Amino acid sequence: MHAEPPMKLLQLVREDRRMGVLLLAGLLAIILGFVVVPPAVALQVMTKGGYWIMLGTFAWFGWSLFQLLRADRPWTSWRSEFPPGILLLLLACGSLLLVHERFGFKILMDEIMLLGTSMGMHFDKQAYVPVRAHDLQGAFQLLDGQLDKRPLLHPFLVSVLHDLTGYRPENAFVLNAGLGFGLLFLVYAVVRKLAGMMGAVLAVLLLSSLPLLAQSATGGGFDLLNLVMITLTLTLAVRYFVRPDQLSQQAMLLSVVLLSQTRYESVLFLIPVGIMLGWVWWRQGRPLLSWETVFVPLLFVPVALHQKIFSARESAWELASQPGFDRPFSLGYAAVNLPHWLNFFFDTTGEHSNALILSALGFVALPFLLLWWWRTLSAARTTGPTIPVAHAIFATGFAAHTLLMLFYFWGRFDDPVIRRLSLPLNLWLVFAIVTVATQFARFKWLWPVLLGLTGVGYFSFSLPAMARHDYSLDYYVGRETEWRREFMSAHPEKDYLFIDPEALIWITHKVSATPVRQALERKDILEFNFRNHTFTAFYVFQRYQVDPDTGHLNVQPDYDLGPDYQLETVWERRFTPMTVSRISRVVAIKGGPTTMPPAPVKADTLTPAQREKIRQEYFDNLIRRLP
Repeated sequence: MHAEPPMKLLQLVREDRRMGVLLLAGLLAIILGFVVVPPAVALQVMTKGGYWIMLGTFAWFGWSLFQLLRADRPWTSWRSEFPPGILLLLLACGSLLLVHERFGFKILMDEIMLLGTSMGMHFDKQAYVPVRAHDLQGAFQLLDGQLDKRPLLHPFLVSVLHDLTGYRPENAFVLNAGLGFGLLFLVYAVVRKLAGMMGAVLAVLLLSSLPLLAQSATGGGFDLLNLVMITLTLTLAVRYFVRPDQLSQQAMLLSVVLLSQTRYESVLFLIPVGIMLGWVWWRQGRPLLSWETVFVPLLFVPVALHQKIFSARESAWELASQPGFDRPFSLGYAAVNLPHWLNFFFDTTGEHSNALILSALGFVALPFLLLWWWRTLSAARTTGPTIPVAHAIFATGFAAHTLLMLFYFWGRFDDPVIRRLSLPLNLWLVFAIVTVATQFARFKWLWPVLLGLTGVGYFSFSLPAMARHDYSLDYYVGRETEWRREFMSAHPEKDYLFIDPEALIWITHKVSATPVRQALERKDILEFNFRNHTFTAFYVFQRYQVDPDTGHLNVQPDYDLGPDYQLETVWERRFTPMTVSRISRVVAIKGGPTTMPPAPVKADTLTPAQREKIRQEYFDNLIRRLP
């Protein structure tokens, strides 16, 4: 009986022209994405056409969802699935993610680069980050830019908000705040079908107890969108697997295309989607295809072309940011990363934005989840295409993502910049807990006990951690960014020029800016504009290092303008015990050849642990000497 479907499938491959076109489209996608298009051309294609590719793909996905919703008519049962008490719970949990954190750009430069791309998409309909922009007679003009390595879905959605409401950097926060509520609604809906209402409530409480999620919901990054797209793809995959038809297949495939345009590594979720696709075709003995679906493989060409930025620009891997690493992925990195993972998940101080109850229950559930996964897939031939089987298949995507992060050179989850990469694993832990709990559903006390433990963890650990948000304060670079925004608010005229290594922060807020290196190499240009009062003022952002022995402030090399620029301090703030951030006004620029600042001395040979020890000793001494 089971031997016939493969033969029928081979026969349909020969007879069905749509299957032949699908194979040709897949082959063409591989050739275009990986063989014939050189990196330089690929970057040009994505710069000029990235916006229009995203617009077409997203519009197609929206139309596909509309058709699927019209066929399923979910609104006929929403009152029973989302009673008033559940809606109130979802709104309350979503609001708790927003009230303790200030909205702001939390991770530099990821969030600013995404905002910059949305700016290019909004003003010029091109997928580039502006690197030169100035106020020209009252109109802010983008003069030059380049393609960024980050995928395009998030900046595209922010650019749509710009189109509808006008350009505002805060539109990135509006999008993420809405995505926070959307994620909780999606998680509730997908878990309710797997584990019932009690399991869905538990999943929502566990997920919203994660301070890292609150930090993402109030920031400008793409990590929350990544979780939403993962959960939406899971929802559509379950629908297709249990009730396969052309509408659900098309929506699922377009969803995973957009997911691959959300974060680089999210293309791994194509693995479970592909398994489900093949499984359904095999069971039905024929490919389930429409003429529209056969061209979906071509939508992965932009994903492959965009990835060529890593071969065109070796610096895109940012290996230089972590000395001692010469390649982005290696099996040997697991031994380095694993202790940092444990430090993140089981930190009891609240400084790492983890949820202790989620980590404890999740890691207890993982071994049982592996056993459940094996038993569910082993019995799949007899049980048929059920919701648990769909979840078991989709778990392979979470597992692949987790392994990739474990072998990533910068995969230390307790690093302030890297913590957000743990979000998919945290989401998987939520699914693991409710999945395993359903296997013990005969114990009536289990759900109340789990809900009680989650409530205790929520109010004794997560909410105090969110209220203190030490994990945000610890990343002083993000606070410096917010300080720059405070300066802009205090100087709304924005008719000045700013010199800053991170010039893009000012450009994305419609302030003329140039990097420090540009100010040194083209001092004559700066001098001409200063002499002719092109801007009402010239300002400089600099960071100084405190000498713990003398208290003297030494400007950090990347911020040093040399002796030709005479500065007058305007604002100053200390964000860490050993650094001082300063905004100064340029009062004079010396003419003649540029006097370059002294070459930076080579980095010392201290290890990060030794530098942290010196910093901590200085901080402890400072605390003892406070009045």
